Amino acid sequence: MKYFDSHAHYYDERFESEIQESVDELVDALLEDSVSCIINIGTSPKTSRLAIEQAKRHENMYTAIGIHPSDTRFLSDPDSELEDIERLILDPESKCVCLGEIGLDYHYDGTDKEKQMEYFEKQMLLAEMLGLPVSIHDREAHGDVMDVIRRHPNVKGILHSFSGSVEMAEELVRLGYYISFSGTLTFTNARKPREVATVLPRDKVLIETDCPYLAPHPHRGKINHSGYLAYTNATLAGIWGVTEEECARITEENARRVFGL
Repeated sequence: MKYFDSHAHYYDERFESEIQESVDELVDALLEDSVSCIINIGTSPKTSRLAIEQAKRHENMYTAIGIHPSDTRFLSDPDSELEDIERLILDPESKCVCLGEIGLDYHYDGTDKEKQMEYFEKQMLLAEMLGLPVSIHDREAHGDVMDVIRRHPNVKGILHSFSGSVEMAEELVRLGYYISFSGTLTFTNARKPREVATVLPRDKVLIETDCPYLAPHPHRGKINHSGYLAYTNATLAGIWGVTEEECARITEENARRVFGL
């Protein structure tokens, strides 16, 4: 039984500072042991390049390339920066299967919502032009995220580490989106995501780590990695009333479908 990690950030500095082996050694071991595939997700032109260089070294690692809403505070020229993103996506060696991580994050005081929205909208247009799925980040911005999605009906993709309501999830599925659950599904206070997982059609669900963040229970607070997908998969299997093997098979098939792998 192997798991498909639909959202990871293996270039993150936490890996170098908090694990004993090299990141490449860790990824190789995971892909050999318990993980079938990893999508390494960029958050800026710089980190997208790092994600690409890592993916080149691992046969079953692919990339998503894009600009995260929180990274927009370090950027100032969206047209030029998105031209850079487009060049990276179109590079045949980038192993890019998705445009992401994009979206909105209103968690922090002083967030420049207009700036985030400009990058989000322009990346949705780019995804439509290139025919790529998107990986969307939505933190405390549910209404605005849904408005953008509705304005771009030809774009499909994933709401990663989903934190919205049952009603939002059902509308997303009607619009052709997939819902991805991270380690937060395993948290003892995870009532809302478990309710969402209960009602969703099983062919629209993915699992992810968002590593090195969001480690599942009982490893909450530690550095996360794709080997911990077993906990999220087990929780989802319990919600669905299926075996862990069946849950892993379903979510892998869904991931390969949305990413075209």
